[in-house]
Amino acid sequence: MARQLDEQIAGRFPVGRRLRVLDVGMGRGAQSLRLARAGHQVTGLERDAVMIAAAREALAGQPEGIRERMRIIEGDGRDTGVHFLPGSFDVVLCHGVLMYVEEPDPLLAGLARMLAPGGLLSLLARNGDALAMRPGLFGEWSGALAAFDTGHLLPRSRTESDGVAPARPSVRADRLATLTAKLAGIGAPLHTWYGVRVFTDTAPDGAPVPEDLDTLLAVEDRAGRTDPYRGVAALLHLCGVRG
Repeated sequence: MARQLDEQIAGRFPVGRRLRVLDVGMGRGAQSLRLARAGHQVTGLERDAVMIAAAREALAGQPEGIRERMRIIEGDGRDTGVHFLPGSFDVVLCHGVLMYVEEPDPLLAGLARMLAPGGLLSLLARNGDALAMRPGLFGEWSGALAAFDTGHLLPRSRTESDGVAPARPSVRADRLATLTAKLAGIGAPLHTWYGVRVFTDTAPDGAPVPEDLDTLLAVEDRAGRTDPYRGVAALLHLCGVRG
């Protein structure tokens, strides 16, 4: 996803320009820190106290110049208008947040308002068109069958004793066509989209990093931008541009 985001930034903004970036639901701050290291001015918005503490700890270990380029604000992604003026950012990230919001429309509209004209909106969402893939690949046939008719990723029935990932809570998913329409409706129409985790979604949590990681990433990167593979990815990475 980082490769995909960098590709879009490089194709939209002049080289060397210091961008104003808002990371909504920044989690532990991995993307925020990465972009701050690249020279951008980054604001991370997060409501979870544990995540905020982890992000601040990670930031504290960075050189002074990077610390000065990043600020962390405690708050809900649905309240961006409380914290910032419209058009305040060149790039807005919202990665792994929509799946936990039952009514995403107000959140999406608020994100679009934060963008300056020509600004880039980067969304990472659970792929509602491929919910049967994961249970199907594990041979969980009843779960795969149910996934065709639901808008949520159902909890997995397996446990850590199976040698695979433990059961996860149900999360909401979005279909590509639906998100495309929503982006058009908020004035940040879809520019391009990618798949994320095409082949690796079945990897167990905590699995060791493979020795051929570079090759694995190259395969995922290629699949994430190639049909029909990207259509069955676990996650959708959509990039919209503010008109």
